[in-house]
Amino acid sequence: MFSPLLESIIERENWPVLTDKTVDDFINTNGETVLFISGNAKRFPESNDVAVILPEIIKATRGRLKAAVIATDSEREIQKRFHFNKFPALIFNRDGGYLGVIPKVLDWADYMRAIPEMLNREVSEIPGFKMPEGCRDEVAKAISAKKKNIEKDTLGIHAEPTDY
Repeated sequence: MFSPLLESIIERENWPVLTDKTVDDFINTNGETVLFISGNAKRFPESNDVAVILPEIIKATRGRLKAAVIATDSEREIQKRFHFNKFPALIFNRDGGYLGVIPKVLDWADYMRAIPEMLNREVSEIPGFKMPEGCRDEVAKAISAKKKNIEKDTLGIHAEPTDY
């Protein structure tokens, strides 16, 4: 479910709402595209900021970009495919090929630097998923603890001492 603001912008701009099943047809047949993944506006209030900024980005690129919005029930599949880790996100493509992603909200000047640079590069493979710094440390600790428990179980060593 989109925020009321995003719903009104989708209607006003006549943007298609895509699913993980329909996104390929859109990015393969519309030249340079930008996909907007809003995330939950209550959890990510900046998604409404990006919703307001995106029509201005389209105008600034003189219609070079075609925009679409990803349906909320397809956001996780699109996130897995394009390997971004922050919402909201703008994903840029050319003729079905990946150009890059801009997560979160930026200052206007930063958009105006990042987008032309992205549109002037060659398409590339989607980069691997990068876990945020804090998460990486926690995952490493959890994996290490799990390995220790598995080693203890394998050796017949139990964590609880036994009285003899």
